[in-house]
Amino acid sequence: MFFCSAFLNKTVRSLAVLTAGMCLTLLFLATVSEAQGPKVSEQSIDLLTRTGTAMAEVTAAVKPSIVNILTTRTVKVGGGKDPFLDDPFFKRFFGDQFGHQRQQPKEQKSSGMGSGVIVSSEGYIITNSHVVKDADEIKVTLTDKREFVGKIIGSDLKTEIAVVKIDAKGLPTVPWGNSDKLQVGEVVLAVGNPFGLNQTVTMGIVSALGRANVGIADYEDFVQTDAAINPGNSGGALVNVRGEVVGINTAIYSTTGGYQGIGFAIPSNMVKSIMESLIKTGKVVRGWLGVSIQSVTPELAKQFDLKDDIGALVGDIIEDGPAEKAGLQRGDIIFEYDGKKIEEPYILRNMVANTLPGEQHTIKVLRDGKAKTMTIVIGELPSDAQQPVEAGDFQNALKGVSVQDLTPELAKKLRVPDKIKGVIVSDVEESSIAAGALMQGDVIQEVNRKRVIDVKSYKDVVARIKKDESVLLLIFRGGSSLFVTLSQK
Repeated sequence: MFFCSAFLNKTVRSLAVLTAGMCLTLLFLATVSEAQGPKVSEQSIDLLTRTGTAMAEVTAAVKPSIVNILTTRTVKVGGGKDPFLDDPFFKRFFGDQFGHQRQQPKEQKSSGMGSGVIVSSEGYIITNSHVVKDADEIKVTLTDKREFVGKIIGSDLKTEIAVVKIDAKGLPTVPWGNSDKLQVGEVVLAVGNPFGLNQTVTMGIVSALGRANVGIADYEDFVQTDAAINPGNSGGALVNVRGEVVGINTAIYSTTGGYQGIGFAIPSNMVKSIMESLIKTGKVVRGWLGVSIQSVTPELAKQFDLKDDIGALVGDIIEDGPAEKAGLQRGDIIFEYDGKKIEEPYILRNMVANTLPGEQHTIKVLRDGKAKTMTIVIGELPSDAQQPVEAGDFQNALKGVSVQDLTPELAKKLRVPDKIKGVIVSDVEESSIAAGALMQGDVIQEVNRKRVIDVKSYKDVVARIKKDESVLLLIFRGGSSLFVTLSQK
């Protein structure tokens, strides 16, 4: 009896422990179930699945038209004396003159990469000017891994657009979208080859429209996006949800060189206009108004008795130019061009530049507080105002220095005072004598004590400098003027 009683007691205790364990397990499972929260509804899963499928379809439609561009260029490095040539050991055997000769800069190959968009089945490709600038060789790789040698048809540094041609037929293309219809908040995809990683797609929204005064190009009207754009994306496509190209990716705004949420693309309508001109003529023919314009600040608005500080204030008029012939005057405020509002000077500048010379257009101006409608025949932007002086034009100490006119827009961007006149240094070749003495952004005011006010006067003065002649320059840099000398010796 004692054995049976003990056995029963032990069994009961075991059952009690087992029951308690099961209860704890069920309680744990219930707690875990509650911690996991509510499940994702079938409707939400369906919506996200359809969204993902739609984005995949857009990507699949666009990717075949995006190419990788690899460039090779020759750069000169080095120069100066080799430090070993000053060693007393060598001079003991070869004399004091040993090592006094200047070493010639050495040439070496440098490679670069970028992206491009096939815009014609006949092999025309849009990319950025800086991607193919000074390239000795251009290799274009398609999505199917085929490789072609590219040829530059034309390049426009003022908008950062270039057209490259490959010898191929029946290529896939992407349809153009209307960038004028873009809206802030609209979903976009950036397709390109960042860091050489082919066929990369990132998604974002249109963050802003009409971005200007960024400092990337002369004619700016950028689409800003937060879709990740990194080095190598330049020249790739910014597309909308319809799979249409609405911009060409150009640059990022970054302090580190990497993605920080701000990227810029050239709007498709501007790209198409430049592309057609480059393909037809190999250059860009721009419209010209013949005026110097500036923003209407709140202070100027008060002086001109304006309700709003919008429009383009005419500061100067070129003699015998289209504006003078049409009757425009200094102090006029242009607020409409062909019925479109002009809120900032860059809007007018871009619209006129995209107008064909010889066309007649209507503008509205405010003069003495009264609106006035005028008709103007657009002229062609003079060649010396379109392109900087080509490096190498001169066989003297200024060989390899490229300059361009100091426009009011550039002066404002670089914070150059109104009293400073001259030409701005846009590039200095590494092999140039001026390398190290001049830099991009310097304003050349005088050459050999002769005043320089524009590219034409700069050419006239520099063309008379002899090959071995030293040059004295007066430049503006960093808020002050200083003299710089260049010498062949």
